[in-house]
Amino acid sequence: MKITAALHFSALLSLSPFMAWADNTAYADLPPVPLVRKALEVHPDVVSAQAGLAGAAGERERLQAGPYEPTLRLGSQRRRDKLSNQTFGEQEIGLESGMRLPGKAALDDSLGELVMETARQAHSQALRQTARLLLKSWFDPLREHAAASEWRRQAELLSRQAAVVKKRVDVGDAALLDQRQAEAQRDQALAQLAQAELRADLATDELMRHFPGLPLPAAHVPAAPQALEGNIESWRERILAHDHELQLAQAASRQSRLLARRADADRLPDPTLGLFTTRERDGQERVLGLQLSIPLPGGARSGSARVASSAAEAAAAHENAVRARLETGLRALWRQAQSNYNQWQRLTAVADAMETNADALDRAWRLGEGQFSDLSQARRLAIEARLAASQAQFDANEARYRLLLDAGDLWGD
Repeated sequence: MKITAALHFSALLSLSPFMAWADNTAYADLPPVPLVRKALEVHPDVVSAQAGLAGAAGERERLQAGPYEPTLRLGSQRRRDKLSNQTFGEQEIGLESGMRLPGKAALDDSLGELVMETARQAHSQALRQTARLLLKSWFDPLREHAAASEWRRQAELLSRQAAVVKKRVDVGDAALLDQRQAEAQRDQALAQLAQAELRADLATDELMRHFPGLPLPAAHVPAAPQALEGNIESWRERILAHDHELQLAQAASRQSRLLARRADADRLPDPTLGLFTTRERDGQERVLGLQLSIPLPGGARSGSARVASSAAEAAAAHENAVRARLETGLRALWRQAQSNYNQWQRLTAVADAMETNADALDRAWRLGEGQFSDLSQARRLAIEARLAASQAQFDANEARYRLLLDAGDLWGD
């Protein structure tokens, strides 16, 4: 017989050093925090953002150093004096460099710090996005394994029920139609079990593909969901205060405004200052000089300033758009979490009532009372209700964890 995904999981976990991982975390449905952090750090998106931090550090160093480097100028020439019919050797040595006008160096220093801040927020945003992916990828196999476990339980129950019906048919105490109906219901449960196991295997493969360092999630009943504490406004403040996408947009907007100021300052070109000395007429004359060159500004500088100003306006508009989208999204997420919790409570009560009713009809039918079709219908409704309650339990927990994650209270900020 095919080894089911849940049994496969149980065997692996019994041999795994992570067998007791649920006891090491405050959230029983989640992997241990150290393993989560390690899995996030090695994810390609986070590694890419980490490389961006190193690049930003180099960019900050470049901005602080400035765009100019000293230039050493060497020259040699021969001078022929026709009147005296003499030839003289002459040499020149010069050193020159561009100089940032007052205020530009301070702007560049501030730009360097903003470049680093933007890179840090991009890294934090990559971590947050990857953590969201991990949370979803973790709950998908949990949800599917719970469904497989429930279908396995129902298949066993319906198999026993079909065996009882067959015995009653054999002794003439039940109709052949009842047997066929019972066997069809059993076979349907077995088919649903096979599909649930396949979905569980696929969801587990997806988790392992994204986060190979995590332990395999155990197939178990989730912890009882908890009601959300606080109102929507308190969650809004917490989430916005810890949302790295918004902080990234804010940092990018500040950087764009500063770049616009820097481009505006460049309307006035920087001068180039040089010091030189020459040795003329074989050393008979020596010259020491100071040289100053100033570019004459043209339309290119004004155009660059306008481009930077437009980019700053676009960045500010993007920041406002991100804030508006986040406001809408977090309110929807909070309402979804509230709804999932209430739905779990309702569906659990319905499932308990349905199972009680099905068990009562089963006892009555075994005593020769009632119709098997009524029992079959009640059992089908009870199965559907229990499956819905089980899925609602995972949905409620996942939605609450997502809120905690966005608020910076899950796996750190």
